[in-house]
Amino acid sequence: MIYLDNAASTKIHDEVLQEMIPFFKEQYGNPSSIHSYGRFTRKAIEKARKRVANLINADPSEILFTSGGTESNNTALFGIAKKYPKSQIITSSIEHDAILEPCKKLEKEGFDVIYLPVDKYGLIDPMNLKKNISKNTSLVSIMFGNNEVGTIEPIAELAKICMDHDIIFHTDAIQALGKIPINVKESSIDLLSVSSHKIHGPKGIGALYIKRGISLDPVILGGGQENGLRSGTENVSNIVGFGKACEISRLNFLENISKLKGMRDYLSSKILQEIPEVFLNGHPETRLPNNVHLTFLGVNGEDLLIKLDENGIAASTGSACSVHIQKESHVLRAMGFSHEQITGSLRLTIGVFNNLEEMDKTVEILKNVVKELRSVSPFKEKYSF
Repeated sequence: MIYLDNAASTKIHDEVLQEMIPFFKEQYGNPSSIHSYGRFTRKAIEKARKRVANLINADPSEILFTSGGTESNNTALFGIAKKYPKSQIITSSIEHDAILEPCKKLEKEGFDVIYLPVDKYGLIDPMNLKKNISKNTSLVSIMFGNNEVGTIEPIAELAKICMDHDIIFHTDAIQALGKIPINVKESSIDLLSVSSHKIHGPKGIGALYIKRGISLDPVILGGGQENGLRSGTENVSNIVGFGKACEISRLNFLENISKLKGMRDYLSSKILQEIPEVFLNGHPETRLPNNVHLTFLGVNGEDLLIKLDENGIAASTGSACSVHIQKESHVLRAMGFSHEQITGSLRLTIGVFNNLEEMDKTVEILKNVVKELRSVSPFKEKYSF
């Protein structure tokens, strides 16, 4: 099986798993306990917090552990919204549902939510953000790298605009973590969401960077864990695993990026050269190093996925978080794609455990599968297949 759905989830590193195991068996103390078992797990949590912080050049005290990217995004939006009731929030039309759904809820509660448009590459115009800012704007939330097409937004410029207007800036960096440099100390980012299972760590753990001086209202109340911002006994084993995954990512960062870019460019160029009527979606250069998003005209994306799976390739058409709700991609629609272009889309996302031999096999299988599907396509007379 060739796994090319690393934007959905990644294989856990062996080193990560080994570091987690003791916290299931021997070191099972509650981190809030004052005895030696509790002190040991508390120390492990703080070590992991430092490792996560080091990957984005933050201070460990600025890292809040959550259950994952969705909770981090919700905590950022609702945590600010509680402090500024019925204010204005600005986001984009191509955000993940973990941003869009909370925004819909906030709209029902009286907030004014503005959804910035994007161009054909999925890029936001910073001038458009500046034009939409008002005295009532409390928060701007723009994703770092798009989870579907891989386009990287001009985050530094967008964050600087917000800083100049004294507005809190949040970014969903879940797909960007470990794939492009993130340095929160050199940027104007106030809040940043990340997730473990996108960088070869365990599922069910994430974090929210909260810049020192930024105040959030807690969303989960109880015993006051995580500085009172997220009550509940900490998921020690997963926190430890996330910390180790961040350390591995930081130590191997340049090597990993070079490898991912090499495979990405090799795969996309071969597909575009060897299969007719195929287009690369997203920005051709300013994109995540592991993302290849394509439209195969005359092919239904879901049929393509099933055929690829039958032939040993795991891929996707978009966000795995919406897998049980078959719906048209709001990202591609916002980019101006037609219904036919949207339905023929395919996302191939590469990981560090992939290799060039797998890229060659993928191209050969794609050629055969696409040819088979196009032979029965209702659009076969329209294109020069």
